[in-house]
Amino acid sequence: MMADVVFLLDVDNTLLDGDRVVDDFHEHLKAHLGDDHARRYWAIFDRLRKELGYVDYLGALQRYRLEIGQGSADEQRLLMMASFLIDYPFADRLYAHALQVIRHLGQYGLTVILSDGDVVLQPRKLQRSGLWQAVEGRALVYVHKEKMLQAAEHHYPSRHYVMVDDKLGILAAMKDIWQERLTTLFVRQGHYAMDPQIIAAEPAADFTIECIGDLAAGDLSYLYPPAIRR
Repeated sequence: MMADVVFLLDVDNTLLDGDRVVDDFHEHLKAHLGDDHARRYWAIFDRLRKELGYVDYLGALQRYRLEIGQGSADEQRLLMMASFLIDYPFADRLYAHALQVIRHLGQYGLTVILSDGDVVLQPRKLQRSGLWQAVEGRALVYVHKEKMLQAAEHHYPSRHYVMVDDKLGILAAMKDIWQERLTTLFVRQGHYAMDPQIIAAEPAADFTIECIGDLAAGDLSYLYPPAIRR
C-alpha cells in the first residue's frame, strides 16, 4: 500500500550520538592496545573507508589483525575490541527524546530508518539502541543510501517523503532525485553538521532544526505539502 507520508530517519548523529560512540571506542583502543596500536588501527580504518566508501569498524579490526600477524602477542587483546562494539550500550547514546520523536512522527506518517553502514554492526546498533523496535523493524541499511532511493521507494512507496539527516550533502543528493516529492530536514548535530566548510559547500535544506528533540512535540504537518495534510 502507498503511504501518504514516509519519514526517513538517519541514525548516526541524527537519532544517536555517533561521535560519542567513536570517542568511546578510541579511548578503549588506547587503554587496551596503547597509543601506537590505536593510531595504526585508525590509519587502517581511514584507508578502508576510502576503499569501500563507508565506515567499517569491524572490517578494519580484521585487516589490522592481518597486518600485525596472527599469533602475535597483541592478538588476544585485539579479539576483545570487536566485543566492545558488538556489546556496546547504544541505547545510552540515543539523543534526548529520540524515541519520543519516532512516536510523534508516527502520528503523521510511516517512520522508516534509512541508514548508511555495514551489514553487521549497523543492524546490531539499531537493535541494541531500541531504534529497530521503535520503527517496528522498518529499517533499511545501505552502503550509500542516497543511491538507493529506488529500493527505498520499492519497500515503502509513498506520495511524499521527509528525510531527516545531519549531512547536507546526502540531503542535497536525495533532493536532486526526488525533487518536490521530498522534504529535507537538516539536524545540526555531530561534527559534519557543525563543520563550516561543509555547510558553506552544500545547498541549504528545506528546514533546519538544532536537535532531534525539536520534533518530539507540536504540529509537524508543515513538513509535507498541504494537499497531503490530513
